[in-house]
Amino acid sequence: MSKGTFPEGAQLEAQISGRRRKGVYLRLAFLGSLMLAILALLTLLANIINSAFGLVAFENAVAPAALVEEIGLDPARIALSDLSKDDLLAVLEGGINNNVGRRLERERRFYSDRLVFETRAKWDEVCAREVDRPAGCDGRVRGREDVYSLVVEQVVQPKALETWSLVDSVLHRAEIEAAAAVSYPDAEIVFRSWLSMDFVTNPQSPRAEVAGVRTAVLGSLWIVLVTIVFSFPVGVAAAVYLEEYARRTRLNRLIQTNINNLAGVPSIIYGMLGLAIFVRVLETFTSGAVFGGVDGGVTANGRTVLSAGLTLGLLILPIIIINAQEAIRAVPQSLRSAGMALGATQWQTIRAHVLPNAVPGILTGAILAVARALGETAPLVVVGASTFITADPGGPFGKFTALPIQIFQWTSRPQDEFRNIAAAAIIVLLIMLLALNATAIVLRNRYARRA
Repeated sequence: MSKGTFPEGAQLEAQISGRRRKGVYLRLAFLGSLMLAILALLTLLANIINSAFGLVAFENAVAPAALVEEIGLDPARIALSDLSKDDLLAVLEGGINNNVGRRLERERRFYSDRLVFETRAKWDEVCAREVDRPAGCDGRVRGREDVYSLVVEQVVQPKALETWSLVDSVLHRAEIEAAAAVSYPDAEIVFRSWLSMDFVTNPQSPRAEVAGVRTAVLGSLWIVLVTIVFSFPVGVAAAVYLEEYARRTRLNRLIQTNINNLAGVPSIIYGMLGLAIFVRVLETFTSGAVFGGVDGGVTANGRTVLSAGLTLGLLILPIIIINAQEAIRAVPQSLRSAGMALGATQWQTIRAHVLPNAVPGILTGAILAVARALGETAPLVVVGASTFITADPGGPFGKFTALPIQIFQWTSRPQDEFRNIAAAAIIVLLIMLLALNATAIVLRNRYARRA
């Protein structure tokens, strides 16, 4: 084939064959990449599920039937889990010392009209404090299920002697039960789902058998709420300005470049920024002291839900701005021209034509950014998330922990059962992330139809 001519005959067929062969190779490479990603995801899910379910050898410090009998009831006719709140409190009073009872009552009262472990004079004294006022002074009362959880945790004290994975529990159940009968003759071998309703509704506990993620889930939801309230309006407003009002000057190009770079800054840097600004400089604001809102169950050192939410808001702000800019930029210029031609001002054109058409993209980007914030750990550790806290966050000025912090803390424990509940907590976190992603899809489709 001479230069400047097209191949013919055998040369053409060889060239076409080579191009097709190259296309097949690339298609196989793309398919291999997809299969590798799916395999990695399935491996992760299989590992989590394998740890979240399985056989457990349990041994109780006190038999539930004995506790029922101690309060004068027949254990053959009523189980511990069916007792009324008054009966459960009678069991609790008999099973713990008064110091533990006072601590529990100061966390949250058992009755609104009377005290169980604390004296009235002492209660009035601690509730009159201006600092370190117990959370129980806010008047909230424990429900029956909460009291039952305390009885199981403090009195029954079930202990997991050994746990087995789901695969071993299914494939080798007979061998496990035979070996456990020899090693733990007093233990009960049960198949347990570590992910249960009790696990979701129970507060944090130093004992894996009764620990739950309620405190961490509420902390994560509070943080995400503050993050959305702060970052979404600020991010969208900044994107509208940069796309619709800002001129292409050197300063604006510099700002745009820095926003793009900020999206790639490691999250730990944002944690240090949040510690310096929100926790230390703005302590009186983020602790609630400036509003006079320091109350029971809250702290005045700035390490609060508000500081964590604002820090994560800064973390995802560049992402929201960039996504919103892309969505606004995708709106056809003809819509802007038509609006201006009809006599509308620039803001009226943006409000009536640009933003409604950009909303699906803006919402999708924003919710995916919030999903990233939900899974962040490093900034929260720096800002001051508690690794162990049993009181639920009551507002933006309260102490907090978050689900990723909880998972990290449990996976660092040497006991096997903590790895089991860490796997269950990961499933809860994945469900929350999937719910956020599903919300993004629903909102995008809804506003896409309206646009």
